[in-house]
This record gives sequence, structure tokens and C-alpha cells, in this order.
Amino acid sequence: MPHLPDSGFHRVASFYDRLARLVYGHHLEQAQLALLPHLPDSARVLVIGGGSGWLLTQLLQTQKHLAILYLDAAPAMLQRAEQRFIQYQQPHHSTVTFRLGTEQALQPEEQFDVVFTPFLLDLFPPKRLQQLMQRLNEALVPGGLWLFADFWPVQQPALWWQRLLATGMYTFFSVLSGVKARKLPDYQLHFDALALREVFSQAFYGGMVQGKVFVKEKRPV
Repeated sequence: MPHLPDSGFHRVASFYDRLARLVYGHHLEQAQLALLPHLPDSARVLVIGGGSGWLLTQLLQTQKHLAILYLDAAPAMLQRAEQRFIQYQQPHHSTVTFRLGTEQALQPEEQFDVVFTPFLLDLFPPKRLQQLMQRLNEALVPGGLWLFADFWPVQQPALWWQRLLATGMYTFFSVLSGVKARKLPDYQLHFDALALREVFSQAFYGGMVQGKVFVKEKRPV
């Protein structure tokens, strides 16, 4: 199988979830769960970088009518997510399509009511992040929602322990997964550049993690 860009988490798929819970408890999961009530009752949803599929099962449990495209660049993560879906036995009202790749794997005509980026955007240096977010914004319909869960310290500059933890994360994953970023992005700069308006925010893990909802404003007719 050819090596895909951004696929380094293929190597940590077998233990990533356990490691995240060991360090952060359930705070990363709680940040994602806080966003689910904002999902429309019926929507086309892009989940990009969802990993091993924990979030997918939570989406199914909402009982909403969702057409989900589950896109991940790490083959082992995508395989685990597919297996979770196969083993999911509860009734639900969603359809799920799995696709291996980055945002470049999106088709030009594909449009979504919701884009969900769970702990994805922190992985990229500024130029690559700008390219990624621009492409995702193009795939989001006017009036659509961007559901964001990631490391975004509420207090700026970040507290000393948050800076220390972030440095440790980047050092670890740069070696193990080839992550190119070296510090947390200026997310606000990127969201402002896309004219996305924040409509919800909740902080977790002592203010180091946030769940946010942004809306893409409809253009005036």
C-alpha cells in the first residue's frame, strides 16, 4: 500500500485510544460529545481524521438521519473504524461511507452540511493547515456547521503546564507519527480568514481543550 501524506497515525492505531485516555481521561471524548446536540436532525456529515471509530458510534447513537463520509489518511485507523461499524448492533438511521485519504480525496462536487474535525487541526504547520481548512470550507455548504474539538488553551498565553504538555505531545508524535507541527496553531486566525462565526464553545481539561461550533454564513442573495 503506498504511503499517504498525513498517514503517520497508522503506526499508533493499536494503542492511540488507550494512550489518550491515560493522559487526558475522558476529557477529549467529552469535548466531542458536547458538539453532538448541535447536529441537525438530517445532515450530510464529513468526519475527517476521526481515527479508530469511537466518534462514529456516538454519531450513530444520536438516532439522527446522517449520511456520513468517514475520511482518514491512516489505513489502520480506517480499518478499525470500519470494524466498529460492522460490529455495531444497535438500530440507527445513518449511512456510512469509508474512504482512505486526506481532504484531497474529496470529490469536487461533494458538499456537506457538517464538517467534523476531531483533534485533527493541531497536527499541521500553518501553511498546510491553511490549505486543509480552505478545502474543507469549500466542501461546507453556506449555513453549514464546522464542529471543532481540539487543543486550544482558553487562556492566552497558555499556562506553563499546557505549554509543557503540548511540547511533549509534539515531540512524541513527531518521532512516532511524523507530525510536522511544532506548536499549537493560531486557530482563531484561520477561522477568521474563512469568515466562520463561532456560535458555541465549551472548555475541558483545565481549559486546554475546547469544543466549538462555527457556522459558515450564507451569502446575501
